Amino acid sequence: MRFSILSFCQAIAAALLLSQCASDSGVKVIKPGMFTGSSQVISTATPSASLMSVAQSKPRDKHNMPVYTFGERNRVVRTTAYTCCESDHLQYGSSNAVGTTLKYNNRVRSAAADWSFYPVGTVFKVKGQPFLYVVDDYGSALTGTGTIDIYQPSRDLMNVWGRRNVEISVVQWGSLERSATILSKRTSYSHCRQMYANIQRLRGGSTATASN
Repeated sequence: MRFSILSFCQAIAAALLLSQCASDSGVKVIKPGMFTGSSQVISTATPSASLMSVAQSKPRDKHNMPVYTFGERNRVVRTTAYTCCESDHLQYGSSNAVGTTLKYNNRVRSAAADWSFYPVGTVFKVKGQPFLYVVDDYGSALTGTGTIDIYQPSRDLMNVWGRRNVEISVVQWGSLERSATILSKRTSYSHCRQMYANIQRLRGGSTATASN
């Protein structure tokens, strides 16, 4: 009987967490069809030929994507997508790595990255989209790469995004200092420890590249 009650309570807790994720915690979620068609929600433009040409001479990360210096605002990057309802994110619900709510509205959306490549608070635009993205999350699979994980509020939209190379323009760089402060308290996790060590190496060198 005790086991049944415990299982029931666990099921209720999981349901509440999934409900929180699905509702996006009160944020006005953009859904397919809210513009002129669903394709506008997730469409991206092809990176420019000139930017692709420049990328050929860059050092590469483990995904064979270019690694840029912090002075370069226009980039070709590999992007993936994630949602708060994935099994490895359930424990965090709709919260990001800085402890606020993941963003997904008609102006600003959340993204995750290695904070030694894109410090927390970095704001960027994806070519072909009207939204601003802000780096307020990270993930262990992103560590040591220039990949950016784009937050989506549902599995369906996550799967539609999939994996794609896009052109981004950095509107504002985030803070290495703030990134280091947050990560210094989480060095028991190997990915946080790696990002923290890389940031310590980078601080003071605005044109340096993150280690891949």
